[in-house]
Amino acid sequence: VQLQASGGGLVQAGGSLRLSCAVSRSVDSSDYMGWYHQTPGKQRELVARITKTGTTNYADSLKGRFTISRDDAKNTIHLQMTNLKPNDTGIYFCKGVWQTLPYWGQGTLVTVSS
Repeated sequence: VQLQASGGGLVQAGGSLRLSCAVSRSVDSSDYMGWYHQTPGKQRELVARITKTGTTNYADSLKGRFTISRDDAKNTIHLQMTNLKPNDTGIYFCKGVWQTLPYWGQGTLVTVSS
C-alpha cells in the first residue's frame, strides 16, 4: 500500500493549508485513516483520524482548527488546517490501517512563520 502526502509549505501564522494523501488502496475499506504531526526529537502525535464509518477524532489541542475528510471516489484523505500557529510547524504524515496493519506515507513539511 502506498500513501503519498502533499500540500505542505510555508504559511504565515493565521493562514490555512490543505493537506492531501493519495492512497493506492480503497480508503473506505480501511480500519481508519489519519494524520500525524512530528517535530524534531519528538514522537509522532495524532492530529486527526477518520474511521471506516466516518467517525472523526481530533487531538484536543486543535480546538476545531483542523478538519479531516475522506474522498472515497479518489481514495484520498485531506486535512484542512486553519488559523495555523507556529507550533503547528512540523512534518505531517498520513497513515492508513487495514485489517490492523498500518501503512505510512512519507510526510509533508508544514512551516508556520510568526
